Amino acid sequence: MASPALDWRRIAYTALASRALDDSEEATNRNRASVPREHLVLYQFSARGHDVAQAILGTMMDHPHDGAGAYYRSRPFLLSVGLGIEDAFASPLGRSGGFSGGRDIGVVCNLPNPGTGVTVLPMAGDVGGQYTPAVGWAQAIQYHRDVLKDASWKGAIAVALGGEASAATNGFWSALTIATTLRLPMLFYIEDNGLGISVKGDMQTPGANIAKNLASFTNLLVKDGDGCDPAASAELLSAAVKHVRGGKGPALVRLTVPRLSSHSGPDNQKGYRTDAEIDADTARDPLPSLRKQLVPKVMSDKQWKALEAEVSGDVEAGLAGARARPAPVAEGVKRFIYAETPRDGDNAAMGGMSQSDREALPSSESPESDGPMMRFAEAVRTTLGVELERNEKVLVFGEDVGRKGGVHLVTEGLQKRFSDRRVFDTSLSEEGIIGRAVGMAVSGLVPVTEIQFRKYADPAHEQLNNCGTMRWRTNNRFAAPIVVRMPGGFGKDVGDPWHSLSGEVTWAHALGWQVAIPSNAADAVGLLRSAMRSPNPTIFFEHRSLLMTSDGSSRYPGDDYVIPFGRAATLQEGTDITIVTWSALTHRCIEAAQALGDRAELLDLRTIAPWDREAVLASVRKTGRCLIVHEDTMTAGFGAEIAAVVAKEAFWHLDAPVDRLCVEDVPMPYHSVLMNAVLPTVEQVVARAEELLRS
Repeated sequence: MASPALDWRRIAYTALASRALDDSEEATNRNRASVPREHLVLYQFSARGHDVAQAILGTMMDHPHDGAGAYYRSRPFLLSVGLGIEDAFASPLGRSGGFSGGRDIGVVCNLPNPGTGVTVLPMAGDVGGQYTPAVGWAQAIQYHRDVLKDASWKGAIAVALGGEASAATNGFWSALTIATTLRLPMLFYIEDNGLGISVKGDMQTPGANIAKNLASFTNLLVKDGDGCDPAASAELLSAAVKHVRGGKGPALVRLTVPRLSSHSGPDNQKGYRTDAEIDADTARDPLPSLRKQLVPKVMSDKQWKALEAEVSGDVEAGLAGARARPAPVAEGVKRFIYAETPRDGDNAAMGGMSQSDREALPSSESPESDGPMMRFAEAVRTTLGVELERNEKVLVFGEDVGRKGGVHLVTEGLQKRFSDRRVFDTSLSEEGIIGRAVGMAVSGLVPVTEIQFRKYADPAHEQLNNCGTMRWRTNNRFAAPIVVRMPGGFGKDVGDPWHSLSGEVTWAHALGWQVAIPSNAADAVGLLRSAMRSPNPTIFFEHRSLLMTSDGSSRYPGDDYVIPFGRAATLQEGTDITIVTWSALTHRCIEAAQALGDRAELLDLRTIAPWDREAVLASVRKTGRCLIVHEDTMTAGFGAEIAAVVAKEAFWHLDAPVDRLCVEDVPMPYHSVLMNAVLPTVEQVVARAEELLRS
């Protein structure tokens, strides 16, 4: 028997349990008269055929800091690394507890085991979404071990499980690039069942063999074999795991396996597969092969049958326990969009700094008044430097942020001060930047990433959305409080549809994110420091005009200065009209308010998620009029949200309709003449305000 050191009884138990779980769920899906409809599993993905090799792999993930990124057919792996059968049933049934307390579909799994066993990172509903967070965990292993000098991380690895179709996604290739260029302790485990739902493998991968295609990849050990042969699978996986744990760099193992089921519960594979194809897969079932290899060499026939009976009893008890659990409490569904004060019975989210670490960092909401004058970019750079100095868990990375110091030179000099382990350049993949930050944050680090321009965040949209909803969809089991620095907006005398996109409303709409959008250097300091200390992920919007000019220069408010999110600044008090704005247009509104005199009250929101509703409402109730000025486009810009709230909550105080002045629905143009034709000007703000004042 190959790999005699493996716990073959445990492997057999896991494979049999996985089969029994699939059988029970599929029977439930058939909605027999004996099964109440309330127990239907609406998203059922069988792992039949994938189960034996996953059970083998799971036994090899035995380091307390191992991490895994899994996908919807990975339940056998989770069972092997500690998932209880009752929880495995409860999540697909939508019961309390489990992966999400009924908030997410049951095949989207997670398993927090901080420092005690393999951590299965929160899965996503996206195909390929598991790869870059897993590679972030792999890089975090190196960081904890080599920079933080925590010897307990030595020998840990990360593994990403995926089907062969996922090897065509951006996430796979981004993670592969990161792992191989940095020689990370990362194992890619590809289960090739030859199908991407109904599409055959030769439409997913040229030649239908990703291992063969990657044979010449530098810094990558590649293994290819038959996942229906348990002994051969164990040999290949053992060699790959030994290679990665030994510090020799990443590895990829491709195992061919049969898909002994439809793609999912509602799918009918007979619509796109012939009976002969289905029969051929059935003949390759690895479970009979496992029994043949174990009986009688490892266990007797009687022992195998006893194991089957044990699994049957455990699965029956687990199903009964899951069915007995209560349904989720509807009143709690809005909890955990953001971090909350804990209540009795709450999970403790894994990810980010501990509360005690946060509280140990000095902070003050009172700015120093005698600091030197600083431009916006210098203020951000100074704040990053102070926090890097104080907190070894802080990392700063993105495209060109290291040696060059960023395209706007915001991070200039930081790599020389703090080394390329803490301030470093990345490959050109926004998904890779954000996904790896997520994995790092879950491990307890504080990643501060840079997306070069707002528009370039689009390729990372899946990872950004998944990060924002992580705390909610895992019912507070996980959180990834990362900071994403994101320049955008019009530049000095120049715009264009790519580098000058504003679009901040996208992130206000992305649940779970904080969005800071400061207009001056002092606010940038306070909000960036708050973001880096926060248990929530933050988009930190740096306006190009402020980075390129002296607009927004102010006195440095001190190394401890913080500004709580959701607190607007009143820049001018007035009696008859409230002007609400944020970011670079604040400076045009300041000029306009000064021209209007004490009739105009000017509020700079500073953050739009959360935003200071009470400050805006209090001002409008006083003045009776409201003008909202912003750079984003008119339709569905964030000004529409403010206008809707004011119209509802301050209706009886209004002396004129709520008005908005912003860019009409047109992309930002390149030539300065065209750009200035669409941007709100000081004169336009004054004219629109005077029109409202005459109402």
